[in-house]
Amino acid sequence: MATYCLTVARLQLALGHGARRLHVSAAYRAKANVAMSRFEPSSFINYEKLQSNVDIVRKRLNRPLTLSEKIVYGHLDDPHNQDIDRGRTYLRLRPDRVAMQDATAQMAMLQFISSGLPRVAVPSTIHCDHLIEAQIGGVKDLARAKEVNQEVYNFLSSAGAKYGVGFWKPGSGIIHQIILENYAYPGVMLIGTDSHTPNGGGLGSICIGVGGADAVDVMAGIPWELKCPKVIGVKLTGTLSGWTSPKDVILKVAGILTVKGGTGAIVEYHGPGVDSISCTGMATICNMGAEIGATTSVFPYNHRMRTYLEKTGRGQIAALADEYSDLLVPDEGCEYDQLIELNLDELKPHINGPFTPDLAHPVSNVGAVAEQNGWPLEVKVGLIGSCTNSSYEDMGRAASVAKQALDKGLKCKAQFTVTPGSEQIRATIERDGYSKILGDVGGVVLANACGPCIGQWDRRDVKKGEKNTIVTSFNRNFTARNDANPATHAFVTSPEIVTALAIAGTLNFNPETDFLTAPNGEKFKLDPPNGDELPAKDFDPGQDTYQHPPADGSGMKVDVSPQSNRLQLLEPFDKWGGKDLENLRVLIKVKGKCTTDHISAAGPWLKFRGHLDNISNNMLIGAVNSENDAVNKIKNHLTGEYGGVPDVARHYKANSVSWVVVGDDNYGEGSSREHAALEPRHLGGRAIIVKSFARIHETNLKKQGLLPLTFSNPSDYEKIRPDDKISIRGLETFTPGKVSTAGKNNLLTVKC
Repeated sequence: MATYCLTVARLQLALGHGARRLHVSAAYRAKANVAMSRFEPSSFINYEKLQSNVDIVRKRLNRPLTLSEKIVYGHLDDPHNQDIDRGRTYLRLRPDRVAMQDATAQMAMLQFISSGLPRVAVPSTIHCDHLIEAQIGGVKDLARAKEVNQEVYNFLSSAGAKYGVGFWKPGSGIIHQIILENYAYPGVMLIGTDSHTPNGGGLGSICIGVGGADAVDVMAGIPWELKCPKVIGVKLTGTLSGWTSPKDVILKVAGILTVKGGTGAIVEYHGPGVDSISCTGMATICNMGAEIGATTSVFPYNHRMRTYLEKTGRGQIAALADEYSDLLVPDEGCEYDQLIELNLDELKPHINGPFTPDLAHPVSNVGAVAEQNGWPLEVKVGLIGSCTNSSYEDMGRAASVAKQALDKGLKCKAQFTVTPGSEQIRATIERDGYSKILGDVGGVVLANACGPCIGQWDRRDVKKGEKNTIVTSFNRNFTARNDANPATHAFVTSPEIVTALAIAGTLNFNPETDFLTAPNGEKFKLDPPNGDELPAKDFDPGQDTYQHPPADGSGMKVDVSPQSNRLQLLEPFDKWGGKDLENLRVLIKVKGKCTTDHISAAGPWLKFRGHLDNISNNMLIGAVNSENDAVNKIKNHLTGEYGGVPDVARHYKANSVSWVVVGDDNYGEGSSREHAALEPRHLGGRAIIVKSFARIHETNLKKQGLLPLTFSNPSDYEKIRPDDKISIRGLETFTPGKVSTAGKNNLLTVKC
């Protein structure tokens, strides 16, 4: 056993200790008979203020600005004096609004309650989409969720009413689709407690996924800190056509940049090819930008966005965006830190996976690649929908493929599920006949919720450990993410390709060239999909599922029972004693990919997201231990016995033994869930030392008082053994930019 002394090289603690005005047309609200109050006038930006800030910054920097720079710098707290250097300095920003999904909103609201503030300072909303498990079908699953999660829904509803937060009830839809339909618009800055918040970039917004503590800062009226993003430009030329869809753009980009290639950067799409993509198609591309580690993604304002705004009742915003259109596109001559060029005329349909969203294959090749690698060719389940691909256009294109099969007497060989993105989408595709077509071909329409995309799927057609293949139009395909089965090979692609593969029942099918066989023996080929970008009629809003907070919620009561196993009021963590951290145990040295799903699993664990002690029982149970290649099996160096990671951590904490986690590259990739930072802090962790971090997780660790340290030399990871002890010294003199070394036999350097 060796004892290491690590003197931290650099530390930048992003610790955080006025919405603008624009009125919106009431026409859509009245026409749709929905709650007018969901469109708070205070949540809309003043383009004059944005323009003023941009002018100040452009004069200071004396150079053309990218679109993302305009929106980000336009929201600076102090544009006159803010130090701006892409990739280096930290910006203090004033986002326009906050959105939270129900799984992360629990902890965010518990933290806000702890602040003692009477009401949120910016418009904020809670969206109930994560706690609905897919079992039978939409209606029954929603009813069951309301019963099972009544305590949590009551807490979120009452907390929202007391503190001035809008509440979208279960069944309303997925947070990102609701934001696109109601709150996103060109030039707005929104932060959301979900990693796929960048979906709003399809409407020219800067929408960034964060942890709950960041959201609390903004709701408390404190400037929000963000490391000044670099900007990756993606120039699109040509035109999308045939089987190629917007999803293929991001599948291709993911293959180029990998899961960490966008870290610390905003991906900005531009070029003549942009105009061939619908607004919701642009949202799809921005949504899955989370899978390359990007801070967010954004498209420039164009006629597609204007049409979508008008169709969703926000024509006055579109008119103002037209007036300020120069503000909502990049300056001519602006420079990007990296430039990628894609010719949409040459882009082919793609499918990515398994086990990682950046393993890109043309659909034409995936069958052969699967055979070579021993991946199951039979498609067991095809799943369309999710926050990434559940728009009216997506459902229409999938239905056009299904209709061709039905006309020839064919149904899906695989099981097939359909997840509408919102109540508005569900009602509209039902009215326009898409739901019937998708049902007739074998589809089961699930609730307007995340469902199988986040592991909320009571799957029963295969046993755990049984090797199988599913194809989805989701965004993520990490091991065991969708169904808790590590042997499931999950592939992500467009809804129309999912539908075609579900009909064919095999990965070894290319709809551009291959034939299907009808029951009468006739061979036929599917025509390329088609679907209207937006409904010819107005959207059908469906049921009104929005609850606006009262003007004065001070009299409202928010109850959290001490006996609850779902909710727990937060207690302050122990304070740092002001001394160096000595002789920290290595709890686990993690081998390979370690996403937030590995650190704090979702699925059945979602029910404990409001109870820190209970949710901590899933800490790192999915991570691979480098010592034995086992999952959730580590050595307790106090007893000499092996046990689960949370159990050993609890034993160390009970015996006043602090510990660290050692990890690999891109540690904390994936979800924005801050539970992956809260749990190690709660169980006695002091630092996480890795080769590199994903952006959101690194920030979450800082917010919760854990040191996020990276090796100055990544190869130093190999020097650490599971039985080592580590000391972290020089805490009193942490300064940015300083690199220090320590140790004798095994020299290690780290930075933060």
